[in-house]
Amino acid sequence: MTLTNQNIEQLLQLCKSGNQHAQMEVYNRYYKAMYNTSFRIVKDSFEAEDIMQDSFLTAFTKLDSLKEIKTFGSWLKRIVINNSIYHYKKNNKYQEIALNDVLYKVEETSGIPEDYEIKNIKANQVLESIKKLKGNYQTCLTLHLIEGYDYEEICEIMDISAANCRTMISRAKDSLRKKLEPLIQY
Repeated sequence: MTLTNQNIEQLLQLCKSGNQHAQMEVYNRYYKAMYNTSFRIVKDSFEAEDIMQDSFLTAFTKLDSLKEIKTFGSWLKRIVINNSIYHYKKNNKYQEIALNDVLYKVEETSGIPEDYEIKNIKANQVLESIKKLKGNYQTCLTLHLIEGYDYEEICEIMDISAANCRTMISRAKDSLRKKLEPLIQY
């Protein structure tokens, strides 16, 4: 049986024994999703790629500490997210920006690479509408709705208060609804 036909549990057992072909197969199965996760947080293609690769190295070296092999995907994603948050904070630690500059800044990227294909048209319309939101609205909605972070985690990532986070997400959702209304009117 070839490695491409094996399930993830079998591949991970081979990875534990140091099989590089199995590691490459696991990498090929997960790298796009892990890259996209990192890119949405750090918003830099090269850095996201480095973080993703470092995360795979970490995962392969600490594979013995994984208790449930079935949870490998979510475990790997958590490693990528933690590494991305670390790099995001490290890079933004000394950048002081006036609050007014942040509130009215419109960001060019959506957090999703141009070549990423989204088959569902409605999901694509929502993502396109999110791109048209202000930068901080875009970031908080991506973290909350796409990545599944709770308010507490978003506060930590964006370095804002809980009240500000709730208000920002509420306003971002309201703004998104207004942008989607013409699309819903068939």
